[in-house]
Amino acid sequence: MSATTPGNRFIPFRKNDLIDMGLHKGPLPAAHAAELRELSRILEALLHFEYHQLLEKLKDAYALFNPDADTRRLHPLDDTALQRHQADFIREMTTLLDAANFEKITRDDLAAALKETSLFKIRLSVDFNDFEEVLFFRRGESTRRETLVTWGGWRRRPITFTNYERVVVYIKFKPQAYFDERRRRDLPYKPGATLIKLFRNVPKADLEMLFPNSEVRMQTIDKLIIGIPAAVSGAVILVTKLGASLVLLASLLAFWGGLRETPVEVNQQHLVALGLGLGTLAGFLFKQISKFKNRKIRFMKALAENLYFKNLDNNAGVFHHLIDAAEEEEFKEAILAYIFLAAAPRGLTRPALDQAVEVWLASGWDCRIDFEVDDALDKLARWGLLHRQGERLQVLPPADAKAQLDRIWDAYFDYPSSDRREGDPAAKTTPI
Repeated sequence: MSATTPGNRFIPFRKNDLIDMGLHKGPLPAAHAAELRELSRILEALLHFEYHQLLEKLKDAYALFNPDADTRRLHPLDDTALQRHQADFIREMTTLLDAANFEKITRDDLAAALKETSLFKIRLSVDFNDFEEVLFFRRGESTRRETLVTWGGWRRRPITFTNYERVVVYIKFKPQAYFDERRRRDLPYKPGATLIKLFRNVPKADLEMLFPNSEVRMQTIDKLIIGIPAAVSGAVILVTKLGASLVLLASLLAFWGGLRETPVEVNQQHLVALGLGLGTLAGFLFKQISKFKNRKIRFMKALAENLYFKNLDNNAGVFHHLIDAAEEEEFKEAILAYIFLAAAPRGLTRPALDQAVEVWLASGWDCRIDFEVDDALDKLARWGLLHRQGERLQVLPPADAKAQLDRIWDAYFDYPSSDRREGDPAAKTTPI
């Protein structure tokens, strides 16, 4: 069970479903259905073309430090050039994440999340000194209510927690010299590598499990579960199994230390008893250590299984998810603004448009968001679909809007022929 948290920019509907919502339970009459769907198709094509260009830029920038690359570098780069390319990449990726309506998780937010008690009852330790840079982004924040089953199913406890539908992690490790200085070898990751990961359904309190260097630590309750029985059993063994052996050892140590004058007689029977006692103690200690290790292995298994089902993509593959998400969000914002403005013959002011969209989603679809009205209007203006009359905003009718977008589409790759003379009007392209 979940409830959307107000203030999210993310619109949690598919773009095709959003068009159906706007036609059947929205301000635009159903008579415009055919024209709106045609307009939507060419709008999708324009956005796809624009974001394909961004995808190629991201792939080129990330190729220089992609840990999964299977291609050769044409020109090796020094550290300065590599850092410059990495800074460019971060800037482009941040732009993409913003377009996909992801929110940055600040250092303070991350620190607060790491202090919360894990839902999986696993204590993790993260060494932040291993990283040169750490960036977290989330989308689709919601409050969830679930039932936590403990004690082998005997106890059921309802819990409420903050959940992130999508989380993007960007991490750059420190170079090899840092780990060599600390004599850390056999690392599960490559020093100096840059990792990008995409996860789904991550509780806010369990963000630490997304770090690649997180280590399982025993909680106090787990130490007590193992420690108390071990102490009781150990005391019993000391009294029943090792009593005679301990007396013999104490006598020998006292004689060797000069605290006892009478020599201690040690025969074969005493040696056998001493050996059996020490063997019993060693077996007991081994058993307790094994219990500790087995419990830690179970925790690590639970962590690995959880991450396996939450991981959506890694490194360069994350771009394709984000590009698709950005296209979807940009389209949904633009089409919502267009539908509401097209349904208002006298136009709407910016605040009125913002309120109309948010109220419609909240009242009709139980969806509370912070609609990015300025971003939506900027797109409509850039495509030439928006015009102003004072403070009121209006859009072209669907038929005229289709024609305008078609002109923009036709202008892509409109290269002049070699036989066109300078000054020929046919050689000029339509500005976008």
